Amino acid sequence: MPGSIDCTHWVWENCPTAWRRQFTRGDHGVPIVILEAVVSQDLWFWHTLFGMSESNNELNVFGASLLFNDILQGKAPNMSYVVNRHEYNYGYYLGDGIYPEYATFVKSYTYPTDEKRKLFKLAQESARNDVERAFRVFKQK
Repeated sequence: MPGSIDCTHWVWENCPTAWRRQFTRGDHGVPIVILEAVVSQDLWFWHTLFGMSESNNELNVFGASLLFNDILQGKAPNMSYVVNRHEYNYGYYLGDGIYPEYATFVKSYTYPTDEKRKLFKLAQESARNDVERAFRVFKQK
C-alpha cells in the first residue's frame, strides 16, 4: 500500500486579486485550493496535486489527477498480492467514501455488521489518520 489518499482545503491568503473569483467557493467565501495527497504512515507525501482554478471539490481534483496514469499506461511497478484467493497487480490506497469504486481504493465499511468487519473498520480508519495527521503538520504555521 503506497498510503492513504485524501484532500484538504487550503486557504490561499495571498491569492492575486485577478484570480480571487476563480478560487473562491460560495461556502468558504475566501480563495481556496484543494490539496490531494497520498501519504504514508511516516508522513511521507508520495503524491500531491493542488487543484486548479474552479476545481471546487475533491472529485474534480481527483478527475484531473495523474495518480493513475502509470497504471492506465501499463508503466506502474508490479506489486502482486493475493486477498481472498484473488490476485491483484497494483498497490492500493486507503480512501474514504467519496472516492469511486475502483479496485485500487480500500474503503471502510459504512455499517459493519459483524465483529470481523468492525475490527477492519477500526484498523482502516486508524491507518487513514496518517493522511489527516500529515495535513495538520503541513498546515502548521
